Amino acid sequence: MDLGLTGKRVLITGGSKGIGLACAEIFAAEGAAVSICARNAEGVEAVVSRLSGGGATITGSAIDVSQRDALEGWVTSSAEKLGGIDIVVGNVSALAVSDDEEAWRAGFETDMMHSVRLVNAAMPWLEKSEAASITFVSSVSGREIDFTGPAYGAFKAALVHYAQGLAYRLAAQGVRANTVSPGNTYFPGGIWEGIETGNPDLFAEALSLNPTGRMARPEEIARAIVFLASPASSFTTGTNLVVDGALTKGVQL
Repeated sequence: MDLGLTGKRVLITGGSKGIGLACAEIFAAEGAAVSICARNAEGVEAVVSRLSGGGATITGSAIDVSQRDALEGWVTSSAEKLGGIDIVVGNVSALAVSDDEEAWRAGFETDMMHSVRLVNAAMPWLEKSEAASITFVSSVSGREIDFTGPAYGAFKAALVHYAQGLAYRLAAQGVRANTVSPGNTYFPGGIWEGIETGNPDLFAEALSLNPTGRMARPEEIARAIVFLASPASSFTTGTNLVVDGALTKGVQL
């Protein structure tokens, strides 16, 4: 299937590892021009070097997306370098799983406000695109109560609500908005690798809850994100796509 991504301009927050990196790799392989950001400069530089060496058009910056000026500056700079914006993927989380006020503050600024500011900053370019789409990475923790902290799940649920509202309000302008809710996803340097070594009992418990007997790989989630964001999914807007290997038990109607 041709996803229609050749020549499209894509921005991905948190694009240096895990799901964000897998998204960058797939978008680039599909012929899109990509801009990524993440906090770690070495990680960003390594991704840009590797993908550009393979012929991809890619740029990247090291920023903290919870800082409004830095995020807006990256969006503007990316649009100038790529010649516009067609697709944005919001993929950053504070991973604030503790049960305290700091977790709520971190989740609000990073998970929620980074998403709002990303959309607001990119909108002048999205409005000019013939294939504009917004995709947020939510979580199954926003769909049902689990062992994560209350702030994490609450803000992941809020992202689904926010995207649904955007889909309705922006439909007449041809801008789509969706979310993807992954289940537990394992990758080197990710939170589950740390839990596997630091809290093996929790890791074993989480693994036992998934009937597939394993966690997702980043590329399995990324394929869903890329398809949903692509012109091949042009009539899909306002949906939350759960990709969890049957982890959650609730029926999504």
